[in-house]
Amino acid sequence: MRRLARLLLIVVTLLRFGVDDIALSGFRQGWVRWIARIVTLGRRFDAPRGARLRMALERLGPIFVKFGQVLSTRRDLLPRDVADELAKLQDDVPPFPGELAMSLVERALRKPLSAAFLHFDPEPVASASIAQVHFATLLSGREVAVKVLRPGMLDVIEDDLALLHRLARWVERVSVDGKRLKPREVVAEFDIYLHDELDLIREAANAAQLRRNMQDLGLCMVPEMVWDLCTPTVMVMQRMHGVPISQVERLRDAGVDIKKLARDGVTIFFTQVFRDGFFHADMHPGNIQVSLAPMTFGNYIALDFGIIGTLTENDKEYLAQNFIAFFRRDYKRVAELHVESGWVPADTRIDALESAIRAVCEPHFDRPLKDISLGQVLMRLFQTSRRFNVEIQPQLVLLQKTLLNVEGLGRQLDPDLDLWATAKPFLERWMNEQIGWRGLVERVKNEAPRYAQLLPELPRLLHQSLKATAHADEARALRDLVAEQRRTNRLLLAVIWGGIGFGIGALGVQLAHQL
Repeated sequence: MRRLARLLLIVVTLLRFGVDDIALSGFRQGWVRWIARIVTLGRRFDAPRGARLRMALERLGPIFVKFGQVLSTRRDLLPRDVADELAKLQDDVPPFPGELAMSLVERALRKPLSAAFLHFDPEPVASASIAQVHFATLLSGREVAVKVLRPGMLDVIEDDLALLHRLARWVERVSVDGKRLKPREVVAEFDIYLHDELDLIREAANAAQLRRNMQDLGLCMVPEMVWDLCTPTVMVMQRMHGVPISQVERLRDAGVDIKKLARDGVTIFFTQVFRDGFFHADMHPGNIQVSLAPMTFGNYIALDFGIIGTLTENDKEYLAQNFIAFFRRDYKRVAELHVESGWVPADTRIDALESAIRAVCEPHFDRPLKDISLGQVLMRLFQTSRRFNVEIQPQLVLLQKTLLNVEGLGRQLDPDLDLWATAKPFLERWMNEQIGWRGLVERVKNEAPRYAQLLPELPRLLHQSLKATAHADEARALRDLVAEQRRTNRLLLAVIWGGIGFGIGALGVQLAHQL
């Protein structure tokens, strides 16, 4: 009954905002179109379709807001106007009571607050759909931030996810675009992502890895985790002091070099992508601050590590070569890369794909390089690839979404930011490290421990191999000998039986003459 009531509320909300008018127009069944005309009769919608969808998701609650945020990253699947509207979805929701948060922390840590904290502020400093954050002080006097998972989230999520899975199956069955949009796969991806975000131990581990990666760069600060006080529902970390990056005037008044800040942000992003293959994938202004402390003045402060993107060496090579080929206007190479990556069927005509990519990319070169959006380029490449039956990998879609965020943030700080001038050295250095002598030396260095273990064993392994080969030769010779013996035996047996038959025949003839 609870799920039925929730389903009815969802249906009423979607009808109220005319989401049915957006969705039902894509169905091919006549009876569905007939129902669509009836349910939309007498209703007029002044707001654009994307805005109506966004407002409906906001009305349906935190889980649907989160789903809309994830869906907005799939720009390879959605119309641009809808994706832009969904990207506006905010996580701000009313906080739950501080007393409840304190009891949840005590339950998770299995001890009273006084045994872990000198002070715990019951007033939250941030509240989102999944968790909220409180400031506290440890017994040692160290200032920390405590992230507490919202109570009862798992039950709510399971109910809404069950409805989303059922709705996705229905849409895929009856919608014209069902197969192309792959709603079941999108919901399954959201299911995994949401359950991962509900595990704060996983988020803490992401933060720890990012902190190690960024330590030597000297441009980005990541809070240290207090592991003794981290559980799947509570995460305790170093409290960071900074100014939100959206407060540009305050940063400028404090003496921060805004143009350098913009360049540093791009440097941080491309370092995470092309050096580490491990990047913060939720780099919107709410998750980024700037330090004004004397020792770390002008450094970025990264927060919220629930969404992390990872790239393999193949992914990085694909991206680097695509970007370089694009800026050289080598569209044939871009097409070849799509085929070589296996994302396009092997029988795809290179010249047809090259022509499609040229039509998409060439207009960008009518503008200065500083005005070219790498995120838009990547999105256009994905859209073109879709026409040739390619399935874009989720990690690259997440990268494209993050790149758009970084570009928007960078150009908000510095409208003249030349993103390509910052990206090009990373791409060329990565290619040199992979293909040139430096890459060869690095790979030999990485494989040295394995070689060191293998070399002393090499004589024994060689002896075993030769011995095995000798045994195999002996066994093969023995098998041949046995087979030859069997053939000889069969021949000898045939001769014997032939002689016996001949003797019996001759004896029979002799007896016949005597009679």
